[in-house]
Amino acid sequence: MLIRYDRMLRSALFFLALACFLVSVDAVNHPLNADDQTYKSLKLFTDVLEELEKNYVDDVDSPSLIENAIKGMVGNLDPHSSFMPPEAFGELQDETKGEFSGIGIVITIKDGILTVVSPIEGTPAFKAGIRAGDAIIRINGKLTKGMALWEAVKMMRGPRRETVVISVVRVNEPETMEFSLERDLIPIESVRSVLLKPKYGYLRVTNFRMSTIDEINTHLSQMETESNGLNGLIMDLRDNPGGVLGQAVKLSDLFLEKGDIVSIQGRDERNKQVYSASDGEDDRTYPVVVLINGGSASASEIVAGALQDHSRALILGTSSFGKGSVQTVRSLKGGFGIKYTVARYYTPNGRSIQGKGIEPDIEVEFEIIEKKEKESSLFDRMVREKDLKNALKPEEDTSKEENRPISHPRFSDADQLQQDSQVKRALDILISYGVFSRLNDS
Repeated sequence: MLIRYDRMLRSALFFLALACFLVSVDAVNHPLNADDQTYKSLKLFTDVLEELEKNYVDDVDSPSLIENAIKGMVGNLDPHSSFMPPEAFGELQDETKGEFSGIGIVITIKDGILTVVSPIEGTPAFKAGIRAGDAIIRINGKLTKGMALWEAVKMMRGPRRETVVISVVRVNEPETMEFSLERDLIPIESVRSVLLKPKYGYLRVTNFRMSTIDEINTHLSQMETESNGLNGLIMDLRDNPGGVLGQAVKLSDLFLEKGDIVSIQGRDERNKQVYSASDGEDDRTYPVVVLINGGSASASEIVAGALQDHSRALILGTSSFGKGSVQTVRSLKGGFGIKYTVARYYTPNGRSIQGKGIEPDIEVEFEIIEKKEKESSLFDRMVREKDLKNALKPEEDTSKEENRPISHPRFSDADQLQQDSQVKRALDILISYGVFSRLNDS
């Protein structure tokens, strides 16, 4: 029955193409228009299919040939467009809702190579040291060249505690690196925070899920209450691969009172949209430094671009990933689906993120600052005022809120975070800004 259907399909395509040529027979000496070119290509497709069915060395599976042809057609448009069989369609929503078991990386196809956009914090891949930009050449020994994105995702997801072995090529590493990773539940928590110093907060957003903005509001309110207001905030969007657009818009809106946040422009008028800021109830006017790197993509780039264009935040780190396109998903008959690009993102100043990313205002490479043991010097051994006989004892300064101890951090040890060169630089900038602001006021 299926073979008969395929033959009917080929016949229909052939006669459709033939009808086009008969209608345009009087224009045989003129260039073909777009429709004529389409039907001519369809005729070529049916010819090739029929030739393979008749003469290929082995029997061919016509439905598979047709599916592969469609997969190639869509997949060659751009890295984010794909034709999905029924088994891949159900996986699509896992990244934005619920839990799933895997190794914890976001991937894309870049220059035909399966590439890590970013590892998800706290996952097996993150703990093992997988990095943004790593090229995955094998999964469980199978070459990834020519592999569809959904196929790679399916191989890396699966039952918890089972092992996945991936082979990685990394820039500046001469040998292929192999990682044996045990699948685990990928955490749905996307926000963490800590007070680095009294009145200076650190907010880590790992991805944008349906509940992210609620989590952000909770963490900000806790830090603001605990510190009796903030003098500055570090918003860490490093290795944030994006997610739900609406959540990124709402995060930007927390720090903007007016103006555009992001615009979406496509060929179809229905895909054009502008998201603008609204005047909210919360007064969050304290200075913000946003951290980005090569793993910051899509929705996280929208936040960084909006706050940068409105001069609402200083962007620090390294250039972001550059994923500035919008995809839509359509279901097809038989359980198949298609995901394809319909528009591009633009920052408030009209900058396209696609292929360019967000350039930081201050470029700072990541490194861990090693703590050095303090060496005793001659100056340290000299007598000071406090060492003199009958010296007056220093008074305790209880007038400043800044002297209040920080209660239990909710993310990680604040001292450990300040060994991160980018976090340390951001904190120094915020403290310096506060000092100069007080000098100007006086």
